[in-house]
Amino acid sequence: MLSVLANRTYRHLFLAQIIALVGTGLATVALGLLAYDIAGADAGAVLGTAMAIKMVAYIGIAPIVGAYASRLPRRSFLVAMDVIRGLVALALPFVDQVWQVYVLIFVLQSASAGFTPTFQATIPDVLPEEKDYTRALSLSRLAYDMESLTSPMLAAALLTVMNFHWLFSGTAIGFACSALLVLTTVLPRSTAVKAKGGIYDNTTRGARLYLRTPRLRGLLAVTLAAAAASAMVIVNTPVLVQAALGLGQREVAISLAAFGGGSMLAALLLPRALDRLPDRTVMLAAAAAMTVALAVLALAWHGHASPNDWGVILAGWAVLGIAYSASITPGGRLLRRSSGEDDRPALFAAQFALSHVCWLIAYPLAGQLGAAGGMGAALAASAVLALVGTVIAFRIWPANDPEILAHTHDDLAPDHPHLAEGHPDGTASHAFMIDELHPHWPLR
Repeated sequence: MLSVLANRTYRHLFLAQIIALVGTGLATVALGLLAYDIAGADAGAVLGTAMAIKMVAYIGIAPIVGAYASRLPRRSFLVAMDVIRGLVALALPFVDQVWQVYVLIFVLQSASAGFTPTFQATIPDVLPEEKDYTRALSLSRLAYDMESLTSPMLAAALLTVMNFHWLFSGTAIGFACSALLVLTTVLPRSTAVKAKGGIYDNTTRGARLYLRTPRLRGLLAVTLAAAAASAMVIVNTPVLVQAALGLGQREVAISLAAFGGGSMLAALLLPRALDRLPDRTVMLAAAAAMTVALAVLALAWHGHASPNDWGVILAGWAVLGIAYSASITPGGRLLRRSSGEDDRPALFAAQFALSHVCWLIAYPLAGQLGAAGGMGAALAASAVLALVGTVIAFRIWPANDPEILAHTHDDLAPDHPHLAEGHPDGTASHAFMIDELHPHWPLR
């Protein structure tokens, strides 16, 4: 897996990702403390609103960025997004009003909505070989999991010697280092694409390409199942462990580590698995496993929970972590297969935005039902949501999904260059993807 780090450009980008993730993790801890400092007992409502603002920024900004990212110099754009995020982090310690938090969070997450899909769309061009790209996806998954484990511990250590406001400085330093590392790379130049149509056509192009591709519609359905599982873990672990089981913060951290550890284990094993098995098989099996695990936990849960049930939660969270990683990590391979270089930023941006619609559904479902009906109801509802995503994915994602599909071009002139290049003998000889020449998926 580590062999891809021999590529200097990817190595610097990966280090930039890790450092930025650690900085973001510190900011997450500091933001919770800042919310409590400003709002006291209403801190939960402040954080809930901030999370909603984050989702709105992701869903609204990413498609706009995706529409025009291919026309911008990648390196300069990524550095600019890091600079904006760093400046926001430096400003956060000085706020004293809730509305100021909301404004700065929107700016910060808008910059992240620009940075992340552009960064993700760059990696396939840096690592054109599929095996290398698969290993890069697993490393990226490991980076996210390591951040979720290490950032809280680092924050706890730093808080013993400094005020929480200084954690935002660590975040700013992280973004600054990320920007410097990006500056040291030479990124592949994206082909300049002349804008066609208005802002609506350009900003919705990625979503239209995405939703016209059967395997990507399947990916979105799998993402819904993954969101159901991860939202349950993220939102309700403190309630399950502390309120229901009567345990402490240490047990909360260990429970979250069980989910993260399972995800890391899957990320380590996935490259070999994907060398032998189709993406569809791995991802649908993972979605089904999340559904079953949530259903079993819902059935096992009862009204008189005791600390002895903690082992069940640990085992369930570990299974969910393994299945979550297996369902999400291969998604980048599908996006790469389904897009040309020109459309790749828009398609990655569409995945970024549409996937967060899934979390926008899953977070309130898990949280509100947990608060109103108890953990059993939240687990059951999450299982149903995961089942819906899994069933849809099985139905709309073709089992036979070759890259080259038979198709004709009755709409093109006989001397059109594409016919000579992609159909030299009258039959299709190129990987099929939705684009200007192929606006619809062929019927089979």
